[in-house]
Amino acid sequence: MAQVIARFTVFFEDPFWVGVYERETDGAVQACRVVFGPEPKDYTVYAFLLENWHRLSFGPPVAGGAPDRGSNRSRVNPKRLQRQVKTQTAGAGVGTKAQQALKLQQQEGKAARRTLSRQQREQRRQQLFDQQQQKKKEKHRGH
Repeated sequence: MAQVIARFTVFFEDPFWVGVYERETDGAVQACRVVFGPEPKDYTVYAFLLENWHRLSFGPPVAGGAPDRGSNRSRVNPKRLQRQVKTQTAGAGVGTKAQQALKLQQQEGKAARRTLSRQQREQRRQQLFDQQQQKKKEKHRGH
């Protein structure tokens, strides 16, 4: 049976209060960002989640989850531990798994908007070209 861990964090991100909903299933983290505006009360957040649960748009799953706690076999030299931590954080990237999931969702939305605007721009160019061709034909037709 799959274990699901859900977390909802509300924090102040100047100038608004923002909520980040994280859900973790089978080692994959998905996140959704909600902007509240003024500081929400607990009952406001709860009511919002109940009413808008089906509208939340979660990003694609990001591999991750809870970090390994390691074994307690022996004490590790502090300098060695520092080096291990440095190498682990260097490869992980900036931010938590939820932040990475939100960033991935933002990038996908950006790519979708780019393709849509490119299609609209090409369509507009084609319309202008067709209008010019029609105008040329009408001018030429009278003589």
